[in-house]
Amino acid sequence: MKIIKKIDIYLLRNFLWLFIATFFIAIFILLMQFMWMHVTDLVGKGIGVSVLAEFFLYATASVVPLALPLAILLSSLICFGNLAEQVELTAMKAAGISLFRIMRPLAIAVTFLCIGAFFFSNNVLPKSQTKLWALIFSLRQKSPELEIPVGEFYDEISGFHIFVHSKTRDGALLRIMIYDYSDGFENAKVMVADTGRLASSADRHYLILNLINGETFENLNKKQQRATGTTKSIPYRRETFSKKRILIDFSTDFNRLDDSVLQDQHVSKDVVQLIQSIDSVRVVSRERSREQSDKLISERYFNRESVNNVQLPEKLSDEQRTLYNWDSLWASLNVNQQKQVLSIAHERACTYRDQIDYQAIILDDSNRYIRKHEIELYRKFTLAFACLIFFFIGAPLGTIIRKGGLGAPVIISVILFIIYYIIDNTGYKMAREALWPCWAGMWLSSFVLLPVGIFLTYKAATDSPLFNPEAWVIGWKRFVAKFKELKWFHFMKL
Repeated sequence: MKIIKKIDIYLLRNFLWLFIATFFIAIFILLMQFMWMHVTDLVGKGIGVSVLAEFFLYATASVVPLALPLAILLSSLICFGNLAEQVELTAMKAAGISLFRIMRPLAIAVTFLCIGAFFFSNNVLPKSQTKLWALIFSLRQKSPELEIPVGEFYDEISGFHIFVHSKTRDGALLRIMIYDYSDGFENAKVMVADTGRLASSADRHYLILNLINGETFENLNKKQQRATGTTKSIPYRRETFSKKRILIDFSTDFNRLDDSVLQDQHVSKDVVQLIQSIDSVRVVSRERSREQSDKLISERYFNRESVNNVQLPEKLSDEQRTLYNWDSLWASLNVNQQKQVLSIAHERACTYRDQIDYQAIILDDSNRYIRKHEIELYRKFTLAFACLIFFFIGAPLGTIIRKGGLGAPVIISVILFIIYYIIDNTGYKMAREALWPCWAGMWLSSFVLLPVGIFLTYKAATDSPLFNPEAWVIGWKRFVAKFKELKWFHFMKL
């Protein structure tokens, strides 16, 4: 007896071709969205083709966690929609094959895809994310390619604003105005020239600006006036030149950051490393919290550190309570002394509050570190589980709606995926802000969509006309008829 039937091969072939096509379409759409978010890091930087190809490769790997569930949902919906629309599904059921038997080979294939998704997010994604963000940070630090526009001020060079009236075909700049703020606004310089040419130094670390026939205006402070030996108050210095060369610090090289700067980030770790980081930081955080609370109680509670330079004991006896009777001590003071005591108490309370707030900030950094790692840990499992849930939503939904192709399935898939994305993003934000436990926030989308998948699978297996308008009308009429048969309804009519 063959384990794999011809019907299994037929279903797998139809599903896998659809999955591959929809997967690459989803990758392309999500990649374009990712590129639009980082377009300012790429445009105008003079990046080479090899760096762009590397960026595209790492960006493609980063969008796989979103593209994979969408592709499984869309491909399963189209596959079963085509089978239902072409009456092939009806023929299979007429031959005695149940819906669960039809879904079995595809469910096994999707299970292997889920396992592969987990290993991808655990082994491949951390490395690609590390290299991607190291590359993005390197691109952000790179200076843009120098392209001075005509008729507007160019401020991409730090400390300089350059205005060019026009350009010649050979690249000469005509009627230039330069505001030099490199020494501060109080020591600003203004340069105007008829013609100028801009070039880079041999090591590409400096810009060389050659000016012809111009003037320089420079503010003079008192120190510069004394250096010139003049006793008169001169507000600025004017210089006329026929040729002038200016050297500007402006590096155009692409300096790549080392990947090691992101090694301690949550995006660069697998499951084992995430668990180890969470456990180690949690132990340190708990120990630090315990030390702070013990120190606060032992040294600061009710100003316990000193009363007349005497250390107060932890527990007071009856005789000591009489000696340190706060009401009697307060009553023995005059009004000025009471005001002074209140002022000192208020100052000390504010000091203690600031110390507690500072310690809380330190502890919150550790807790935020733990939350980020826990979110990343749960994300590796929720991705694989979401792929399985989307199959059990798409397959029965395609059976029920009986529509194939790229029309209704695409619209339904996009709507369901948007709902999933909103729920998942809401849970992520709740977990990130510590409003919910991390496991609850990251598994929220699975908790919501799992009952939907079970409900649709049950309705498809029982051939329920879920999306048939006539069935809904008949059901509503039956409900109204049952409602009118109730005794209290007739009583209210009387």
